Amino acid sequence: MTRIYLIGMPGSGKTTIGRQLSKEMGLPFIDLDYEIERREAMSVTSIFSGRGESYFRRVEAEVLQSFASWQVGFVMATGGGAPCFHHGIQVINQTGISVFLDVPAGELARRVVAENHRPLLGDTDREDREEVIRTLLDKRYAYYSQANLRVDAAGPASEIIAVIREGLKSYSKG
Repeated sequence: MTRIYLIGMPGSGKTTIGRQLSKEMGLPFIDLDYEIERREAMSVTSIFSGRGESYFRRVEAEVLQSFASWQVGFVMATGGGAPCFHHGIQVINQTGISVFLDVPAGELARRVVAENHRPLLGDTDREDREEVIRTLLDKRYAYYSQANLRVDAAGPASEIIAVIREGLKSYSKG
C-alpha cells in the first residue's frame, strides 16, 4: 500500500503534481484543503477569517489523521502548514512517504501573485509577498526537511513527476 504525501509551500505545485502523479500511479488523489472545505462547508479562507487559524489547524490535523488511518494507498496534496502543526510531519512519515516540493521563495511569489485564496499571504504586493513567503518558508523548513524525499519543484510538472517516481523507487528499495 503506497501513500504519498506531497508537502511544501503554497504555490509549490502540490495539487497539480498530485493529480498527475495519482493518475500515473493509479491511486486516488486527495486534496487535504478540499476535504477540509467539504467537511466544514466553507472555504479555507472563510475558516481562517471566521474561526481563526487555531481552529483551522485542529480541523486540518483531524482530517489528515482520518486519511492516514485509511487502509488504501493514495496521493495527497497537503496544505502548506499540515506538516508543521499537531505533529503532522510525524503522522505523515509514519503512514506514508513524504515528498517535499522545494521551490525558491521568488518563484513561489511569482506563482501565487495573482491568487487571492491564500489566507496567510493576504493581499500583499509581489515584493511584500515574497518576503512573507520567505519568512514562512524559513519557519516551516525544519518540518519540510524531515520529508523522505526532497524534489526541486521549480521546473515542468513532467520532470518533477519523473524525479518523484525515480525517488520513490530508490526509497522503496532503501
